[in-house]
Amino acid sequence: MINGHGDDAFRFARPIVANFSSNVYGNVDLESLKAHLRAHIDAIGHYPEPEPYTLEAALAARHGIDPAAVCVTNGATEAIYLTAHAFAPGPSTILQPTFTEYADACRLYSHPLVPALHNKRSEAGGVSMDEHFFCEDNETPERSDDGFDSGVACWPGAAVTVRQGEMPRALGVLTAREKATPKSKTGGAQRTLIWLCNPNNPTGTVIPKDQLITAIEGHPETTFVIDQSYGSFTLEPLLTAAEAVSYPNVIQLHSMTKRYAMPGLRLGYITAHPKLTDRIRAVRMPWSVNALAIEAGLYLAAHPDTAPIDLSALLAETQRLRDALNALDGIAAEPTQTHFFLCHLAEGTAADLKQWLAERHGLLIRDASNFEGLDAGHFRIATQTPAANDALVAAIRQYLENRP
Repeated sequence: MINGHGDDAFRFARPIVANFSSNVYGNVDLESLKAHLRAHIDAIGHYPEPEPYTLEAALAARHGIDPAAVCVTNGATEAIYLTAHAFAPGPSTILQPTFTEYADACRLYSHPLVPALHNKRSEAGGVSMDEHFFCEDNETPERSDDGFDSGVACWPGAAVTVRQGEMPRALGVLTAREKATPKSKTGGAQRTLIWLCNPNNPTGTVIPKDQLITAIEGHPETTFVIDQSYGSFTLEPLLTAAEAVSYPNVIQLHSMTKRYAMPGLRLGYITAHPKLTDRIRAVRMPWSVNALAIEAGLYLAAHPDTAPIDLSALLAETQRLRDALNALDGIAAEPTQTHFFLCHLAEGTAADLKQWLAERHGLLIRDASNFEGLDAGHFRIATQTPAANDALVAAIRQYLENRP
């Protein structure tokens, strides 16, 4: 795990009045959930279920799937590490730039990381499965006029280029490579895992559902790990849990933390074919999900409309914020399909801007320079209230006007 994730307000002496650094959308009413937890606080005096069977059954009923297809975890991050553990030693491929824990988990469990598929972002902000490519060894991606890479630095590996429109061939290359990977204890070749964040953190882009299904169905030898932690924050069609479990090569990750703004409770889950969840459960520690988290999950499974979000209004406000930032001289705010997005400074560093905003205005952004393939000028913003968003734009304008 690297330092430099979002929500690091504890680093600053001045109180943070608006937090743009975390993708958890906190402007929701959680009073009914809090009242439920207060009424069940005595649960902390007893061990929870060794495996959260009751919550798994409740979530399965909500999604209309077999309880054996649900594996509840201590946050989506535990789901990432359990998956890497269960399918060690890989190999894995990770579409970059994306959430750093995929690569960290793969390294921890000794997955060879085959050359990364590159995220070639379109002007409209969408990312197509056929808009990814492998780069040559040690290739340095060209930088476009808008300040964003057309690709990102690749993991070491055999040189091969797969250009736009050739995603099926890219997956075919991975399939061919599997034949040369070490054999498993049962004698078969290790399956390649492709890790996808959809919507993707930090870019906010979504892979079109039809292209994703085509890739899944066309490449049964590859296991697709699809992190849909931000699935509640886009209007784009996504793979449903019921659709995911119908495939023997899909592992879908979910975060209740993100949807219900409760990161302190740590609650997530996996939906996948029972043969896959059985393999993951085999490496899950007993009692990994605490009693209050289970209580919260049971309540939310029964009351899924808790903490409602006007998603259309949130996305409209995101567009308004992007437009305001793009009107500033020296800032490029990239298109997105969710409530967070990347920005790039034409001059200076995101680290300096972050420090200045926190110390002068009590506003916190996410320095995104530590994402694979991004540079010192990249930062990420998650939309807040209109008033807070206006304050951020005004503060960044002041920073740009007063830079030496």
